[in-house]
Amino acid sequence: MVFELGWPQAPIQWVVSVLVFTAHLLVAARALTRPNRAPASRAAWVAVIMLAPLLGMFAYLLLGETSIGRARARRLRQTVLMLQAADDLHDTAAAAIDGKAASLFVLAQSINGFVPQPGNRIVLLGAAQSLANAPTEDCRAAMDQLVQDISQAQQSVHIAFYIWLDDGAGGRVAEAVAAAARRGVACRVMVDALGSRAFSGSPRWSQLQQAGVKLVRTLDDLTRVQHVAFSRMDLRDHRKIVIIDNCIAYCGSQNCADPEFRVKPRYAPWIDLLLRCQGPVVAQIQRLFLSGWIPETGEQGLDAFAAATMQPQFDDGCLAMAFETGPVTRHNAMTDMFVACIYAARHELIISTPYFVPDEALLRAICAAPRRGVRTRVIFPRHNDSWLVGQSSRSTYADLLQCGVEVHEYPLGLLHAKSLTIDGEIALIGSANMDRRSLELNFENNLLIADSAVTSSIVQRQQGYLSVSEPVLLSQVMAWPLATRLVHNAVAMMSPVL
Repeated sequence: MVFELGWPQAPIQWVVSVLVFTAHLLVAARALTRPNRAPASRAAWVAVIMLAPLLGMFAYLLLGETSIGRARARRLRQTVLMLQAADDLHDTAAAAIDGKAASLFVLAQSINGFVPQPGNRIVLLGAAQSLANAPTEDCRAAMDQLVQDISQAQQSVHIAFYIWLDDGAGGRVAEAVAAAARRGVACRVMVDALGSRAFSGSPRWSQLQQAGVKLVRTLDDLTRVQHVAFSRMDLRDHRKIVIIDNCIAYCGSQNCADPEFRVKPRYAPWIDLLLRCQGPVVAQIQRLFLSGWIPETGEQGLDAFAAATMQPQFDDGCLAMAFETGPVTRHNAMTDMFVACIYAARHELIISTPYFVPDEALLRAICAAPRRGVRTRVIFPRHNDSWLVGQSSRSTYADLLQCGVEVHEYPLGLLHAKSLTIDGEIALIGSANMDRRSLELNFENNLLIADSAVTSSIVQRQQGYLSVSEPVLLSQVMAWPLATRLVHNAVAMMSPVL
């Protein structure tokens, strides 16, 4: 009797085992054959899948792919084509460029099709000082200027933020946007569904809606069941841009929040850079906003915003070009830009980034810079709000220092500014970090600037960071205990998976 009750279970177990084994092999094969993946990423994923079969398969289904869904990808591409047709700067002949900036603009142009535009007035907001409290005041001054410009808006206000908090600065911006909408200004606000989840569920969100502001939470559906398999549920819209009356634009690393960043007060203050732009480049930044807004909302009739015929050119203006990267742009586009900028340096290279998890090409480019005679300084926050990123970042210190890179750690908060300056002449500023998320996953916006005056103001801000940062010595790194180095390198080894 026991035999009769037990024997049917064997075939069921056998079938289940075969199915699981087959699924295991198929997922491993997918990890090996997925296009546009670095060998290190393939190796890391296959190791996870083979060593922890069930957990590894589940992790790959959630995090192993970068798909945003065929329907959304199709809408994004259709929007890009539509905006290109409406944009009178898209096919305009590029401005004549001399020197090392020429090849950088050509590379940036290959990403979105924009061309570099002269005659822009770009100002780094805040006062560039080396005082310990100056960076915090810079961030407050930047938000005050943003509120003032929104308060004077007459036609339109378009805003995209990864994180918007209902704190002092975030509340003031929201009040200004609501007031603008009530006086008839067309206001559109786009926030990331994950990064601004608290804000989009707060009474402030309802206040904006009641005032007539058009609102959207981007990528809100990626965590739903139908999008989970072979997608990536943590893809994010990391852009940070504001366009007012189609004639003023803001671009940088700053989210819509106080420097105290109350959701993570332990790491505060958050130190950022924000640029205020006028001139033809504003139309390009406007297109970056529309390329996210239209696919998410389906709103029509916005073609006119992409045209730049009304943009003034300033006689003393600078050369600049906006571009964005993300899951639907060319693979490795952001890495290519970082690497090209680094190799363009001849005398001085200064980099600040809060999240440093470079791929091999980026790390090798930075390490090669001092060997080419370029004084290379990188600034990281001493205390990182991501433990994994902090450990992985420190795994690179020995390589950097042995090659002559000067590594500095900023101790007065989380240095969130993403800046790269080349020979005091060229700057790359925006939302992209030097980590796997920005290089491969997130939607990011950046601004490439060729102008000694603008770059000088950014270098001065970087010098302020350096003046209060502490240099990391090779002797200190080599004295780290074995256990510390094991943790650093183990986390770094798995960074392609994270």
